Amino acid sequence: MTDQLIRESSLYIGGDWVAGHGDDSEVENPATEQVTGVVTQGSESDVEDAVAAARTAFPRWSATSVAQRAAALRRLHDVIAERADLFAGLITREQGSPPPIARKLHVDVPLAVIARTADALEEFPFRRDLGHSVILREPVGVVGAITPWNLPLNQVVVKVVPAIAAGCPVVLKPAALTPLSAFELARAFETAGFPPGVLNLVTGGGRVVGDLLSRHPGIDHVSFTGSTAVGRQVAAAAAETVKGVTLELGGKSASVVLSDVSDELLAKAVKVTVANCFLNGGQTCTALSRLIVPASRLAQAEELAAAAAAKYVPGERLGPLISAGQRKEVESFLEPQGAKLVTGGGALPEKGYFVAPAVFSDVDPSSRLAQEEIFGPVLSILSAESDDHAVELANDSIYGLGGALWIEDKEQALDWAARIRTGQLDVNAAPFNPRAPFGGYKQSGIGREIGDYGIEDVLEIKAVQL
Repeated sequence: MTDQLIRESSLYIGGDWVAGHGDDSEVENPATEQVTGVVTQGSESDVEDAVAAARTAFPRWSATSVAQRAAALRRLHDVIAERADLFAGLITREQGSPPPIARKLHVDVPLAVIARTADALEEFPFRRDLGHSVILREPVGVVGAITPWNLPLNQVVVKVVPAIAAGCPVVLKPAALTPLSAFELARAFETAGFPPGVLNLVTGGGRVVGDLLSRHPGIDHVSFTGSTAVGRQVAAAAAETVKGVTLELGGKSASVVLSDVSDELLAKAVKVTVANCFLNGGQTCTALSRLIVPASRLAQAEELAAAAAAKYVPGERLGPLISAGQRKEVESFLEPQGAKLVTGGGALPEKGYFVAPAVFSDVDPSSRLAQEEIFGPVLSILSAESDDHAVELANDSIYGLGGALWIEDKEQALDWAARIRTGQLDVNAAPFNPRAPFGGYKQSGIGREIGDYGIEDVLEIKAVQL
C-alpha cells in the first residue's frame, strides 16, 4: 500500500454508498504524526437513515435459514482473507501497529473469530423442548455497535459478526481515530453478497453518533467497547428505551504465579506476561499489567522482566500509542510513586507517539500503578506472601476482564481459577479460543462476545406452551 492520502467520502447505508452530512475528519498515523486519511462524518439524519435501513432489512434477514447465514459468513471470511494484506496495511496506517503485528493480531485473529462463529451458528440450539413448552431463541432486532480504536478490525468483527449470525442487522459506528479498516470491511460485506441494510456504517464522534445509537428507539440492543466511564454513559442512555446492552470495558488483569512453579515455568510466566502487557503498545483491555509473584522469587522475576522488556524496542517490536493525548496519559504513570523502577527510559523515534516500555516492582497494591488501567507498555510487579495472598491481590480491583494463572500442579488449576474473579483466565499460556466467551466481571462489563455466547447475547427467549 502506498502512502497516498485515503479519502472516504461516503457512508454505507442500506446497501448503497451515500454522502455523509457531517464535516470531514482527518485520520492520523500515530507512528508518523502525518495525516493518512480523510473520512466523511455522519449526522443525525444519517443515523436515522441507517437505523431505518436496518429495520427494513430485519424481517428478511432474521427469516433466512441458519445455513444461508453461515454460508454468507464463510464468504465474508474468504473475502477478508483474500484482502488480508490490504487490511493489515490500513491498520498500520491508522493505528500504527508494526506490519507483522498488524497482520497476526489485527487480521488473523478476527478471521479466526469469523470462521468459528460460522461453526457456532451451524450448531446453535435455537429451539429446546422443555416439558410441554418449546423454548425459542429469536433475534432481538437491530444492533448498534460502537467500537474502539485499539483493535479497529477485531473489535468490529466480534460485535458485528455474531449479531449478523443471530439474524440481527447492525448499525456500526467505528472509532473516529481508526475508521479506515471499517470502510474496507463494509466493502467486504458488499462483495460477500449480504443483503442491503444488514450492515450499515456511519462514522462520527461518540458524543453525536454513539449517543444517538444508544438512545435511539429503533435500536434494540447496543454493544459498546471502551472505557468504563463511557460505558456507564452508554448504559444510562440505553436505559431510556430499556434496550439490552453489551459492555466490554476496562481491565487491570493479573498474571498470578503460584509458589509451586519451577524456575523454568517462572521464566515462561514472566516472558509471556511481558509480551502480553506490551502487545499492541500496551493498548489492549486484557493486558496482563500486574505480575504477582511469590515474595521469595521477586528478585528473580525482576531480572527476568528486565531482560524480556529490553527486546521491545519502540518503533520496531513496540508500536506507538494512538495519540499525543494518550502518550501524555501514560507518561503520568511513569513518575516514581514510591515503586522501584526495574527498567524504563531509553531512545525513542524522532516521530510518533512512542513511549519506552517500563517495569516497576515493589508496587503498592493501592497505588495508581496497581489499580488504574494504563493502556500503555507499563508492567507492575507485586509480591505475595502466600498463594492465598496472591489471589487476594489479583481480586483487589474494580475490574475483572482477563488474567493468567501459572501453576505446576495442573490438576489443581481449576480450583485456583475458580477463586480469581475474572471473565477469562489462561493457565500456563493456554492459547486463545475464538469460540469461547469473552467478557468481564465487575466493572469490566456486561454480557459476552464471540462464538456461541456472542450469538446468544443478541437473542430473545420465547416460551411457547403446547
